[in-house]
Amino acid sequence: MSRKLISSGSPFEAQVGYSRAVVQGDWCFVAGTTGTDPETKAMPESVVDQGVNALKVIGKALEDAGFTFADVVRVTYYITDPAYWDELGKATAPVFGEIRPAASCIITGLIKPEMKIEIEVTAFKG
Repeated sequence: MSRKLISSGSPFEAQVGYSRAVVQGDWCFVAGTTGTDPETKAMPESVVDQGVNALKVIGKALEDAGFTFADVVRVTYYITDPAYWDELGKATAPVFGEIRPAASCIITGLIKPEMKIEIEVTAFKG
């Protein structure tokens, strides 16, 4: 079974030693992705804008791996404040509303204080 590593070009990938995504057989595992704007590298203030940005990066990783959001079977949201849950759907429902993958949400701290959300997904084609 072949293994394919997908990079987004983030300096953290080499620094920490991870891939944005790993394809193993019919599975694609996308690493936790925060909300930095992929073009400007700025971190927006709102959790919705951060969620939109994270999903852009995830979508690109899935595409590079030969998958789409329609292949996502599992999503995990990490948010720093439970109040963000009520806002999160503005970013996620347009992407996952019809797909409806299994989901979990964990309230936790993230590695930088301006980070409000991190999203990871698992996709399957088979």
